[in-house]
Amino acid sequence: MPSLFDPIQMGDLALPNRIVMAPLTRNRAVAGLKPGELTVEYYRQRASAGLIIAEATQISPMGQGYLDTPGIYSPEQVAAWKTVTDAVHGAGGRIVLQLWHVGRISHTSLLPDGASPVSSTDRRPHAQTFSAAGFVDVSPPRALRDDEIPGLIADYRHAARCALDAGFDGVEVHAANNYLLEQFLRDSVNDRDGRYGGSLANRTRLVVEVMRAVSEVMGAGRCGIRLSPMTTFNDTPRDSDPQALYSHLVEQLDPLGLAYLHIIQGETGGARDPEDAVRPFDYDALHRRFDGCWMINNGYGLDDAEQAIAGGGADLVAFGRPFISNPDLVRRLREHAPLNPLQEDKLYGGGAEGYTDYPALE
Repeated sequence: MPSLFDPIQMGDLALPNRIVMAPLTRNRAVAGLKPGELTVEYYRQRASAGLIIAEATQISPMGQGYLDTPGIYSPEQVAAWKTVTDAVHGAGGRIVLQLWHVGRISHTSLLPDGASPVSSTDRRPHAQTFSAAGFVDVSPPRALRDDEIPGLIADYRHAARCALDAGFDGVEVHAANNYLLEQFLRDSVNDRDGRYGGSLANRTRLVVEVMRAVSEVMGAGRCGIRLSPMTTFNDTPRDSDPQALYSHLVEQLDPLGLAYLHIIQGETGGARDPEDAVRPFDYDALHRRFDGCWMINNGYGLDDAEQAIAGGGADLVAFGRPFISNPDLVRRLREHAPLNPLQEDKLYGGGAEGYTDYPALE
């Protein structure tokens, strides 16, 4: 039976183990929304992961939703990210970048010229974001017009090209946690008519077109996607039939030949089987529809991660917060060593404390 510590071929990438560092927003971008020197060290320290998925990174100025999150659209950002990928590769690691557009989870103070956030809808969620003024309610969004969609897809394509130029081994498209792409997927949010609203085929169209665009740039064998069928994160109700929606989506994605699908099981940061669900979600049924590597995520520890790998329920397991406080998480799991405690108050923003100062094993 396969082990968490066995190598695996994930699309075009050969990984030394099946332990993935999940993308983790840390709000430490420097001027120009670039990764700084601390970010270089942060990722270099964690290069023993089978794969690092770098933090969610906005594809354009309109994609930003939180203070001090990095971008991947300007030459300066590309050059800064290149120092990160060089450091990770120099330490023997592999790193892909998560491409992000937050959609309606944003505030006018974060967007160019005080623009309104964009979404599939003009309805505002009861959600907050982090701005220079602290936590604030998100601003009312406007619904993207159909004739603006090609420009949005071009932004994803440009971001993928920038990621390639920055030396990333691949990209992951963020279609989870009810940011822009999931705002198009769910009928609880998407109230559109036309090509991108209504039917399953129409609501999944944008995600498929984005994945096709980034695959043409990066190569499908270096691309993944993140989905979260059951989360209500960011004040977004579930779709009326999540099983049908995400099954249809995966059936459309599978022919593209993507390297992996990264699935958040249940509520983001909460229960894998939410008690308030109308019916349990059958992740195995989704898994059977996808031929690439299957990556699972949500609160896994060593024992249940090993069980999932050994039992065929996953090819890879993504770990989030344990990687924040344990740069050498792979070694600690392999040796059953204790984990460093997490400094919760240092998660978002700040300097080296709670970022690059967690100790590794002697």
